[in-house]
Amino acid sequence: MPFVDRREAGRRLAERLMYLQGEDVVVLGLPRGGVPVAFEVAQALGAPLDVVVVRKLGVPFQPELAMGAIGEGGARVLNDDVVRMAAVSQQELDTVEKRERVELDRRARRFRGDRPRVPLAGRTAVVVDDGIATGATARAGCQVAKSQGAIRVVLAVPVAPPRAVAELGRQVEVVCVETPDSLWAVGQWYRDFTQTSDDEVARLLAESAQLELISLGAESAPADPPIRDEEVEVTAGRVGLAGHLTLPEQPTGIVVFAHGSGSSHHSPRNRFVAKVLNQAGLGTLLFDLLTPREELDRANVFDIELLGDRLGEVTGWLGDQPVVRHLPIAYFGASTGAGAALWAAAQPDCDVAAVVSRGGRPDLAGPRLGQVCAPTLLIVGSLDPAVLELNRQAQAQLHCESSLAVVPGATHLFEEPGTLAAAAELARDWLHTHLGAVTSTAR
Repeated sequence: MPFVDRREAGRRLAERLMYLQGEDVVVLGLPRGGVPVAFEVAQALGAPLDVVVVRKLGVPFQPELAMGAIGEGGARVLNDDVVRMAAVSQQELDTVEKRERVELDRRARRFRGDRPRVPLAGRTAVVVDDGIATGATARAGCQVAKSQGAIRVVLAVPVAPPRAVAELGRQVEVVCVETPDSLWAVGQWYRDFTQTSDDEVARLLAESAQLELISLGAESAPADPPIRDEEVEVTAGRVGLAGHLTLPEQPTGIVVFAHGSGSSHHSPRNRFVAKVLNQAGLGTLLFDLLTPREELDRANVFDIELLGDRLGEVTGWLGDQPVVRHLPIAYFGASTGAGAALWAAAQPDCDVAAVVSRGGRPDLAGPRLGQVCAPTLLIVGSLDPAVLELNRQAQAQLHCESSLAVVPGATHLFEEPGTLAAAAELARDWLHTHLGAVTSTAR
């Protein structure tokens, strides 16, 4: 029977995939139409959702003939027979790949925003499309998933012809709901087969990421709604920076976030941590360290002095806001943002009550570390050995109160179940203690 739409097809497909519950699964939607289907599968399995963005490598003089496909992370699969029969030179192959990789990267950024690609190494990848006609795209998606380290690949679709299922089944595990003998177009099996837009793909990925973060341990909402929860423009020197300010009822302090390179104030991980802090009675300010124009120069993204000075200017801006100027301030830095936070905290006129680094690079603050006076907590994943060692070296240079907390089973981005929640709780307790002490003294 035909499917109502892609979401209903996804729910029916998910029923066939419940045997995968309990495995380390990542669901990969093939953009665009496969993503609404994959969203339902990911929710049913409680698995992270991502896209597998692939681009066909067409023979130069016959672009519709695929000689291979590329995916993110440098993945490339070639059909050696086609390359050989078409006499494609290495230079021609490299030219085609370079052109297609530009488009692949553009689409990946459009779909994910600032979220990183979900790692597949050692995991089960479920590649989902809204249906199969020839199977070329689905085959490429499965090959890319394998090349990125997936130890098991399952191709899951609502509808496909029996011949395609049989052919693909010789390469990967295939799950299909309907296998009609006659299938001239996938859309004939849907009552509503409206084209999926780029915006819908991006929205579904963002929604799935937020739901996953909430499932890792955040409450769905604070007990009391915040008195302010809004986008703001933060003034730093001569520029205005986009930010988001959240103030709970009777806040005991405010935490200013400094994100890592390539991220923004919309980072779902920082927003997750901010929500945990808000629920503990702390205000938060997430803002972009650079303007969109400044971000175009990659040197700015790693200029710790510039970012640290910018953070100090934003702290000064907070001091001019009547609603928060009486509150003690702390910094929360992630990745390179931790270096910027400690650089700013070391400035002689900076009066911050505490600093927290999550998966950070405090070593980037260099000689400024010895000048930091604020109590500093360094949080690192146990499976992030290089950064862990850099944090140990940086802590040895701190002369203030400091602590190094290692989260078991966490890698650099704290993507593993429960690890981000553990980091957020460590930050909450540290900030609550030190900001609360300042508030009590002021009273």
